[in-house]
Amino acid sequence: MAFASKIWVAGALSAAMLTSACVTDPVTGERTISKAAIGGLGGAVGGYLLGDLVGGRRDRTEKILGAGIGGLAGAGVGAYMDRQERDLRARTAGTDVQVIRRGDDLVLNMPSGITFGYDSATVQPQFRPTLDEVAQVLSQYNQTYIDVYGHTDSTGSASYNQSLSERRAGAVASYLSTKGVQSARIGTRGFGFEQPVASNQTEEGRAANRRVEIKIVPIEQGDLQ
Repeated sequence: MAFASKIWVAGALSAAMLTSACVTDPVTGERTISKAAIGGLGGAVGGYLLGDLVGGRRDRTEKILGAGIGGLAGAGVGAYMDRQERDLRARTAGTDVQVIRRGDDLVLNMPSGITFGYDSATVQPQFRPTLDEVAQVLSQYNQTYIDVYGHTDSTGSASYNQSLSERRAGAVASYLSTKGVQSARIGTRGFGFEQPVASNQTEEGRAANRRVEIKIVPIEQGDLQ
């Protein structure tokens, strides 16, 4: 099956799973993913995470080639990501960071309660040691693309939250770069409040929606041809 077809099928399957798992608030009409569904999906992972890389794979590949980074081949891809997953889990143990595996991709889900202060895009000092550990692993396993996604709750205007989500994603990406993660590997995107994983009608739900995710995708030799 062609790569584009695989992406479409994966996205369609994820969308179907998420749609069937949605619940509708009888008062507001808001549709969100139930907590049970989130648990069944192995974490708060949206369907967009199954899509292509930020900026498109071709653009990212050109940057990777320019940085002199090679690709992985065959069975080595899974083994490489297995080792990286194990190291990330060890380095983030005891924190609120979730490490989620999706095929050969990894997703780190980082609640903004530990990453940022309220209405802030500055990485909190108490979270920097954890982000340092993540950066060390990402630097060690450099044959990967890295996408950083920012999200907010629905408090405030759409334009303000879009900007805040972009600034938070950019702050994490910049921090990783200062810790040795090659910028050529990193893309960022802000989703504002368009990708909730819980209801914005409760403080608990809003806290879950305020998050940053790091998607880690193996660079395969076929990508570089």
